[in-house]
Amino acid sequence: MPVLKKAYYLVKPIIPRRLQIAMRRLRARIKLRTDGHAWPIDEKAGGHPKNWQGWPDRKRFAFVMTHDVETEVGRDRCLELMRLDQEYGIVSSFNFVPERYEVSKELREHLVSHGFEIGIHDLKHDGKLFTSRSKFFESAKSINRYLKDWRAAGFRAGAMHHNLEWFHSLDIEYDASTFDSDPFEPQPEGTGTIFPFRVDPPDGTGKGYVEMPYTLPQDFTLFVILKHDSIGLWKKKLDWVASKGGMCLLITHPDYMTFDGQPRRFGEYPARYYRELLQYVKEKYAGQYWSATPLRVARYCREVSGSPENGPIPGQAP
Repeated sequence: MPVLKKAYYLVKPIIPRRLQIAMRRLRARIKLRTDGHAWPIDEKAGGHPKNWQGWPDRKRFAFVMTHDVETEVGRDRCLELMRLDQEYGIVSSFNFVPERYEVSKELREHLVSHGFEIGIHDLKHDGKLFTSRSKFFESAKSINRYLKDWRAAGFRAGAMHHNLEWFHSLDIEYDASTFDSDPFEPQPEGTGTIFPFRVDPPDGTGKGYVEMPYTLPQDFTLFVILKHDSIGLWKKKLDWVASKGGMCLLITHPDYMTFDGQPRRFGEYPARYYRELLQYVKEKYAGQYWSATPLRVARYCREVSGSPENGPIPGQAP
């Protein structure tokens, strides 16, 4: 990890939240001028993988909803978000930070009992997981323990930091720490594809895992950093991914959603935006999409003959 980035994460806890967001908004404006031509749509990412055989039951595209829970506030809103998904027949994943706040066994079991998936979201979500190779591999021992105890199979690093080679040390079936195109992330190199792909160990041993890039703009980026007040960009990108037969994978955060009756605080947006997206998909693409958890998609991609193998590898070191 570069020295400046290490320094930022060292002092980040003492930087006021409003200042953090102001800094990210300034950076985003610069990125829009320099890299906006390939966001949210990078036309090069729409190509079908070699020998791709399509989605189950000849569905047009996959629709995969994931929710990253970063704080106690988000944790306490999980059941409301679960019920919202259920209204539209969606089963999603909830990714928890195991050493940042308490995640009760009762909450995890309640979500799983209703068909939802539990994933591991970093370890502490403090930006220090990738400080060094030795730091990561030491933390991997704890992550693997939580994966086993929680019966989880998926991982996503905080701030979308990633090193696909290092992830082989995790006992996972899939990772979801990348994206097709997103210049606003700290490690902005994208995978350049809207399809999941296998990442096999370089030495040929072990089973490897499936990489699941997100392909719709994150809610925090769209509504908090860029201050959009509609889901127009979500719809535009979803329509494009659907036209290419790819995977619409979205990250939302209950931490930043305000549900009915809740006061809207700084850095939050109305949960009705997410509801509007689910309603849009249900009405426009009825019967055309495969709604599945990330694990189901990953297992399908491993099992289907001709599924993507060793796809494009983005920059390794955050």
